[in-house]
Amino acid sequence: MWEITTPKAKRLRRYHVGSSMARTIEVVDYDPLWIAAFENEAAVLNAVFGERVVEVHHIGSTAVPGLDAKPIIDILVVLDNTDDINSFDRAMEDAGYRVRGECLDATIPGTPGRFYFTKETNGVRSHHVHVYAKGHWEILDKLAFRDYLRSHNDKASAYGELKRRIAAEYRFDNIGYMRAKDGFVKSTLLEARHWYAKE
Repeated sequence: MWEITTPKAKRLRRYHVGSSMARTIEVVDYDPLWIAAFENEAAVLNAVFGERVVEVHHIGSTAVPGLDAKPIIDILVVLDNTDDINSFDRAMEDAGYRVRGECLDATIPGTPGRFYFTKETNGVRSHHVHVYAKGHWEILDKLAFRDYLRSHNDKASAYGELKRRIAAEYRFDNIGYMRAKDGFVKSTLLEARHWYAKE
C-alpha cells in the first residue's frame, strides 16, 4: 500500500491521527491542585510562544472553585496574532501536545480562528489549549462563562449536577456528552454575557 508523504499530507495526518480514539467521560469532585496544574502548564506555554503571548487564562470547569469537572485543564492562550500559528507546531509537539488545528471538519465543528491542542498524561487526556489572536470574539465568551460560574454558586452547582448525570449516561460517548450539556451552556452563556458587560 502506498503512503502519501508530501509535506501537506504529513501535516494533515498530524492533525487527525487518533481523532477516533475512545475516551472515557469522568466527572470528579473539584480538586484545588488544578490551580497549580494550570500554573505549571502556563509556564510551559509562555516558553513556547514567548513574546507573542498577550494573556494566558485558566478556563473551563477546572477553573471554577468547587465545581465538579472532568479532570482536564483548559487553557486559553491569547497571541498578538495567529498568522503564523503553524510555526509553533513543533514546539507544541515537543511539549507533549497533539496539534489539532481549527477542527472545522469535526462532528461538532470548532470555531474559525481558534487553534486547538491536546495533551495526554499517562495515556489519559489532561490538557486542552485554545489559542486565539487578540480581539477574537470567543475570548470574552470563555472568560465571561468562567467568571459567571465563579460568582453564581447556584448556577455552578446546577452545572456540576448536570455533568455528573450525563457523564454516567454518556460514559463512552464524548459527542453525546457535549450535546447533552449544550442547552445549559448556551443559556448560561447568554446570562453570562449580560452579567459580564455590567462588571
